[in-house]
Amino acid sequence: MSHVTEIPAADSAAAVAHFAASLAFETDCRDVHDALACGAPDFVLLDVRGPEQYAAAHVPGALNLPHRKIIESKLSEFARDTCFVVYCAGPHCNGAARAALRLARLGRPVKLMLGGVTGWLDEGFALARGNGASRRQGGVRQRTAGNDPLRNRNN
Repeated sequence: MSHVTEIPAADSAAAVAHFAASLAFETDCRDVHDALACGAPDFVLLDVRGPEQYAAAHVPGALNLPHRKIIESKLSEFARDTCFVVYCAGPHCNGAARAALRLARLGRPVKLMLGGVTGWLDEGFALARGNGASRRQGGVRQRTAGNDPLRNRNN
């Protein structure tokens, strides 16, 4: 018996429940990329790293809201049923999980983009640089610090 099978695989019903549930919490870089490429995504993509990391490189179309700054007042411009997709640096970073937890505690729909920036690059997708111009990119408005309601709210 190998280390792989020394703990038996779950039965099919348990496996179906587990994997179906995981898809309610996660999405992957390819699905996010394809949705952004269509020009009208049905979610808001949040880069939850710090502003310096965001400026250095981020997924095109992502807004920057560091996970520690996620509070209701920063989200008020978005409808309550807006789905947020969060990402951070990659599998070595738990910022996306922290952001997802904060959003869920605020009653907001949320999914985590598996792989983060590392996964995005592994898929061969390009990153944007800078703090975002006031333009639409991939259907999501990128904002500069001067016109970004996520950055200009109290708290």
